[in-house]
Amino acid sequence: MSDQLIAVASVRIDAPAAAVWRALTDPDLIREYMRGSTVETDWSPGSPIVWHGEWEGRPYRDHGTVVEVAKRERLVLTHFSPLSGQPDTPDSYHEITYSLEPDGDFTRLTLEQDNNATDAEARHSSENWQAMLEGLRKVAEREQ
Repeated sequence: MSDQLIAVASVRIDAPAAAVWRALTDPDLIREYMRGSTVETDWSPGSPIVWHGEWEGRPYRDHGTVVEVAKRERLVLTHFSPLSGQPDTPDSYHEITYSLEPDGDFTRLTLEQDNNATDAEARHSSENWQAMLEGLRKVAEREQ
């Protein structure tokens, strides 16, 4: 993670890590909680990842790279969105880290996103990610 401002979101899921991992990586399930976004990747480190769909009536095609995969434990991706208005340069990318940890019979899923320019941007990102994780929680609990 960068030493810049980090957005953090976390959720406790009443499902084993396997169900949480499936919700995190299955494109059909992702579409359910990520506002209809289609995800394309093979989930291998170094592989490209693309998210595309429509947001507030505008088509988008975000992209990045799969950085690290530790099945059922940790997933690290880079992410760039042209809708940000930023140039497509390394400084404009976020690194997103998903960490899965046992929490009794539950699984704790924590997301961290680096490279936020201000406290307000980090708070806004945290709120958006928290809403997404709540949707993921519902999907994982249903699918277990």
